Amino acid sequence: MIENDPLAQAILALCAAASPGKTIDPTEAAKFYARQREEDELAWRSHLTQVRARAVALARQGRLVIYRKGKPVDPDDFRGVYRLGLPSGD
Repeated sequence: MIENDPLAQAILALCAAASPGKTIDPTEAAKFYARQREEDELAWRSHLTQVRARAVALARQGRLVIYRKGKPVDPDDFRGVYRLGLPSGD
């Protein structure tokens, strides 16, 4: 599924490009995805719900961690502002 999903690939690529231990803002992923699709400069806003859904799916698979206030959260039970990062190697 993920291999054929350009949005999931964009999220993972941005997280991988971040410095070790750093996270990304979901809006970064939405903007990056919109640029890849050559959409207008405000189109990213329409992708935010999709970014969240993909992040939840990736977190359930153990490929991504969703953070709130700097701490990992349950992908099925979080609200508000969040950030995305790769799982740590420990």
